[in-house]
Amino acid sequence: MSLTFAATPNAAPLGAAERDAILANPGFGQHMTDHMVRATWRQGEGWGGAELTAYGPIALDPAAAVLHYAPEIFEGLKAYRHADGSVWTFRPDKNAERLQASARRMVLPELPVEDFLESLRVLVEADEPWVPAAGDGEKSLYLRPFMFGSNAFLGLKPVTEATYMCIASPAASIFVGGPKPITLWICEDYARAGAGGTGAAKCGGNYASALRGQLEGAQNGCDQAIFLDSSTHTYVDELGGMNVFFVTKDGKLVTPELTGTILPGITRMSVLELAKEFDLVAEERKVEIQEWKDGVASGDILEVFACGTAAIITPIGGLKWNGGEAPSTAGERGGEVTRGIRERLLSLQQGRSEDSYGWMHRLV
Repeated sequence: MSLTFAATPNAAPLGAAERDAILANPGFGQHMTDHMVRATWRQGEGWGGAELTAYGPIALDPAAAVLHYAPEIFEGLKAYRHADGSVWTFRPDKNAERLQASARRMVLPELPVEDFLESLRVLVEADEPWVPAAGDGEKSLYLRPFMFGSNAFLGLKPVTEATYMCIASPAASIFVGGPKPITLWICEDYARAGAGGTGAAKCGGNYASALRGQLEGAQNGCDQAIFLDSSTHTYVDELGGMNVFFVTKDGKLVTPELTGTILPGITRMSVLELAKEFDLVAEERKVEIQEWKDGVASGDILEVFACGTAAIITPIGGLKWNGGEAPSTAGERGGEVTRGIRERLLSLQQGRSEDSYGWMHRLV
């Protein structure tokens, strides 16, 4: 580990009563904790200036590279309180490695894995009272590490200065009363990412480009949009922020293969590894949108679900497109496999079942 985070505690943290009121009903991404961490990379010097400080606005030059050329990446993961009071997170080493991969694609400096993990530990240790209690539903502390080009220069070239930060926000389940199937709109006019682009990097531009398709879906009575490959508009890519899976009648758990336009999700990776526990054969391959339409109609596809950090596992019900729709396979709560995988992941993350995979990492 090369970075040591100098701590300057918040001189005016939120009072316990106000914090407890937020934790009772935190929503998602609405309230921030008392602290944040930061480190700066400079060309020729490397990483330095690591600190934990009070959460608050940051000063940014109007000519900062991120504002004009978008060299920016981020991650998302959760911290869970276990029954003994300890706080753990799920596969953070994989988030660290994905941040590095995103940095390479966006020509930003790579943050060492050990420094990424230390930044999480330092922040959660300082804001440990913000981690919801064990057994309080699906509440957690959402962690948002991010990096951006902060040098001031108008011109397209690799950054000479980058800022890494991590903030945290208490989060409730996005589902009230349990997960409910979502309806998807097949987005045929807009692509989330293109061949050779930044689809496999976790950068803000991919999410901004997905918004138009999501709005189109909402206008057609759908919850979200499913995006297709930009070249042929034939193959399934992913949702705006989640990967997609299919449970087939012949005992397979199928997900679109990583082609460079799909984000390699940490939850996606974990679901593939869990397939054997449900007597399913994991398969990564191209999936035509027509196969999805025909499969749910014929019964060859038994269940469809999406996965990601925020929702963990989300059952997918209806599928609509311009001129048609496919029947839902989800019922009111999602299929048996969908519910089973969701509970398995959540029980691991919350410490309610044995971590036989060694996926959990203790922070506090």
